Amino acid sequence: MSNDTLATKIPALSSGRLRAMVPWIALLVLYTVTVMIAPGYLKFSQLGSLLQLATILGIVAVGQTLVILIAGIDLSVGAVMTLANLMSAALIDGKNENLPLAILTTLAVGAVIGLVNGLIITLLKVPDLIATLATMTVVIGVGYLVTNGAPRGASSPLLNAVMTSRFAGVFTIGTVLWFMVAAIAIVLLRKSTVGRRIYSVGLNRLASHVSGISVNKTVIGLYITSGLFASLAGVLLTGYTGSSYLGSGEAYQLATIAAVVLGGASIFGGYGGYGGTIAGVAITVLLLSILQVVGIPQAGQNIVYGAVILLMLAVFTSHKTTR
Repeated sequence: MSNDTLATKIPALSSGRLRAMVPWIALLVLYTVTVMIAPGYLKFSQLGSLLQLATILGIVAVGQTLVILIAGIDLSVGAVMTLANLMSAALIDGKNENLPLAILTTLAVGAVIGLVNGLIITLLKVPDLIATLATMTVVIGVGYLVTNGAPRGASSPLLNAVMTSRFAGVFTIGTVLWFMVAAIAIVLLRKSTVGRRIYSVGLNRLASHVSGISVNKTVIGLYITSGLFASLAGVLLTGYTGSSYLGSGEAYQLATIAAVVLGGASIFGGYGGYGGTIAGVAITVLLLSILQVVGIPQAGQNIVYGAVILLMLAVFTSHKTTR
């Protein structure tokens, strides 16, 4: 390797590593500031509460990460979560024996919604933003239609235990499930042919098509995956809250996008990964939590939340790098 080639590769590598470290450095700084303001955040019980919230956001953020990596976006995840929450509570109706059917049915509905998103985007050539916004509106309407505005049903003891019963004072079964999903997502993106195809489509769809990658199948598959994880998050939300309510997933719609962006993924596609999203999820949950602790009104929370996202966007778009 020539000295010139080596000189060009080392700065690019260093820049890429630095960019990957930024979310974790930001998380460490935020946590340090949080502990200075509220020392209780050092306690296992408080860390456990943060992990419970991060689990649900982390699960739904898997799908959002994947679609953003191909320069897409899924605005329907919050609505899908709400519908999954409403459906699972009604189907479970407080009984453990109803849990398997409720999970399978809810996941199937989420997959169908994801399929519809993918088909609209690939076959009708509707931009991802518009397609998923339209789907979101329809799904919200379906939620009102199936409940008549009055949600019914409840979680089961088993599902409640999955999301609320802790071991080692910190972890729940739901959290362990998230860790397993996270590990699979990271390995899939970094080590598999599927991961390479996702990054390729995100960087250049035309070039990917010319090289033999089925771009449409990749896009459709990832939106189906997004729908599945949004539905799973909705089921876990049922276990966390014990019931269902209209609009239960609304807060997660923008939170998933924030987590992916704060995790360092490029909104232009082709750069990022779920490892960064994990840091983004933690930053999002911790930031919202500390803003509530210090007593900042909701309007102020929204302002700070938006400002942080804009700051991170500025950091990541000021020096574009390729994978």
